[in-house]
Amino acid sequence: MPDRLPAYDRGRMIPHEEIRSAANPRVRQASLLRDANARRETGLTLIDGRRELATAVAKGVAIVELFLDAEMLRASSLPASDPLKEQAFVDWLQALVARGTQILALSRKAFERIAFGSRNEGCVGVARYSAPTLDQLNVAECLPVLLVEGVEKPGNLGAILRTADASGIGGVIVCDGRTDPANPAVIRASLGTVFTVPLAVASTQQGLDWCRLNGRRIVAAMPAGESLWYKTDLVDNVAILLGSEAHGISPLWQQAAASGVLRFLSVRLPMVGRADSLNVSATAAVLAYEAW
Repeated sequence: MPDRLPAYDRGRMIPHEEIRSAANPRVRQASLLRDANARRETGLTLIDGRRELATAVAKGVAIVELFLDAEMLRASSLPASDPLKEQAFVDWLQALVARGTQILALSRKAFERIAFGSRNEGCVGVARYSAPTLDQLNVAECLPVLLVEGVEKPGNLGAILRTADASGIGGVIVCDGRTDPANPAVIRASLGTVFTVPLAVASTQQGLDWCRLNGRRIVAAMPAGESLWYKTDLVDNVAILLGSEAHGISPLWQQAAASGVLRFLSVRLPMVGRADSLNVSATAAVLAYEAW
């Protein structure tokens, strides 16, 4: 008979296992999912935080295992701001068990091996998730999309997804990404919106072909763009293109425009200080809200 969670079961008994050693094989295997190769090989990733996990579950993402910080649970220390409060948290755990999720209570040392830095919310899930491909993307023609090419930093991609969610962008296409949307740091930075925003991953050529086939007009953010962003029409089936932090957009886009394959316009955001460009997620936010 497995042990029972001591704090939050309110007499309703949630079956779980306890792990005390940070060297436990299941803890070690979960920690490896911070690495992209492990995620590709297994089709699994880590989701940190109750809000992010709740969003994933609501969108039908399968949670294979749920690791809980046993010390936090025993101390009854759920943060007051957390959307899953005491009894609701128990109900949520029971619903996960009913779906086949295995609950594991870890010692603090074992939990810290898999948790995201020092941001311990007492809850990390192993989820079966990989980002959709372009053939799975469903975007309304009337809504703009964000094309994000070659972005390297998970925090930037996560912030772009949050912006897309907030501003009503029709979808996000990640082209030749140096970081993938299933990266736990992307999931965390997006506050779980990676699961709610229409999203696809593709090569740059695939993204370009998708825009051509769907009649999307490209508006590319470039430091030397030909037009000011606020003087540019960002409606009528537009795709807003943002390049990598270090290298900008690839030449393929302008080559396609020069050959008549795509309609292409570059825009700039004026820079009055010493920096020559904004952070890519900040640029995405300016253009997304301008499109709105």
